[in-house]
Amino acid sequence: MKILVAVKRVIDYNVKVRVKADQSDVDLANVKMALNPFCEIAIEEAVRLKEKGVASEVVVVSIGAKACQEQIRTALALGADRGIQVEAENIDALSIARLLAKVAEQEQPGMIILGKQSIDSDNNQTGQMLGALLDWPQATFASEVVIEGDSAQVTREVDGGLQTLAISLPAVVTTDLRLNEPRYASLPNIMKAKKKPLDVLTPEQLGVSVGNALTLVKVEPPAERQAGIKVGSVDELIEKLRNEAKVL
Repeated sequence: MKILVAVKRVIDYNVKVRVKADQSDVDLANVKMALNPFCEIAIEEAVRLKEKGVASEVVVVSIGAKACQEQIRTALALGADRGIQVEAENIDALSIARLLAKVAEQEQPGMIILGKQSIDSDNNQTGQMLGALLDWPQATFASEVVIEGDSAQVTREVDGGLQTLAISLPAVVTTDLRLNEPRYASLPNIMKAKKKPLDVLTPEQLGVSVGNALTLVKVEPPAERQAGIKVGSVDELIEKLRNEAKVL
């Protein structure tokens, strides 16, 4: 079984994000970029399924400018077999899902694994849209995936606790934080990743018309959090909650 994993280039989660002076967007100048953390979990799950003998090949696809090849190479160093870059920028989640659907039609994977969301836009849309476009079963927010022949049992995290779904393959699965702990890429694997195949496609080659139906109006940093205070007694706490915080 072939597994297709979609990954995204985002600002490293350790970096404090800066907003441009004109508030038109986030400032990306000289900012460290990295794999989206949820995408790392998706890669790890696909590689583990390959190590178990369930999957025969792991293919990584990313949609973006040439710079996203860096993240594809990182995924290859983590154990993926080959990569695909689709050259497209500033497009919305639906266009991304359409491109991924066309790649899936070409690759014919038995499963597509994505992070449940990216840490920059936090849309949590692409996996669900992809499943709908392909008319495949989907299991989102997966915390456990067990493959059994032509089906999979996926435990997913919901507001009320855990829910286990039985889905037929091929299917779309999106990963949650508790699915696994991603590995680190070793130096030998980083060197090997440089020689693994990486194909570059365009939306035109895939026969997809892309665009962006969203308009970014304004970006501003969150309000500064005020410092807390210590109180000497329960009575003082109640008094401040009642008269200053106005919550009692």
